[in-house]
Amino acid sequence: MEAKANHRYAKQSARKLRQVADLIRGVDMERALNILHFSNKKASAIIEKVVRSAVANLINSEEGSGVEPEDLYVKAISVDDGPIAKRFRPRAMGRATVIRKRTSHINVEIASK
Repeated sequence: MEAKANHRYAKQSARKLRQVADLIRGVDMERALNILHFSNKKASAIIEKVVRSAVANLINSEEGSGVEPEDLYVKAISVDDGPIAKRFRPRAMGRATVIRKRTSHINVEIASK
């Protein structure tokens, strides 16, 4: 049995989110949640919410009602770039530079062993 969850327009760059996503890809659920909960990165809190949502999606579905959370693992996790909001900041001698506020899309798939 499988379940999916995604988070669109996460307000962090995909590069920073991928560092945390690589830590839990293919790992069993209990260990993955421990890694995410005790990590110091901001990205770990965002990804932890998506992983917990995927678990809830599976448990609340008709086919996954008898599944125990201990039997699950992170089958796939991907982080893609989202749209970039562009802002301008004044600089020296009348110039301006672009500030890019990056967003990301997180997709998580979990499955039972």
